[in-house]
Amino acid sequence: MVNAIKGLFISCDIPMAQFIINLNASMPTSQKFIIHILDNTHMFVQPHAAEMIRSAIAEFRDANSYEKPA
Repeated sequence: MVNAIKGLFISCDIPMAQFIINLNASMPTSQKFIIHILDNTHMFVQPHAAEMIRSAIAEFRDANSYEKPA
């Protein structure tokens, strides 16, 4: 019998994949969202985590953006 789990497929570069994996590792066990890591740039995550991942990436990019001094 086949067990199927609904998930979201993420394809990204290696540094962003490591960021997502680290974000997952920092969560308590009950809130971990990665279902399966396929390779260095592809993974399946739980669908409810999509917006949380997007907002964490946006915060990370905003914190690491260069702004030209006025």
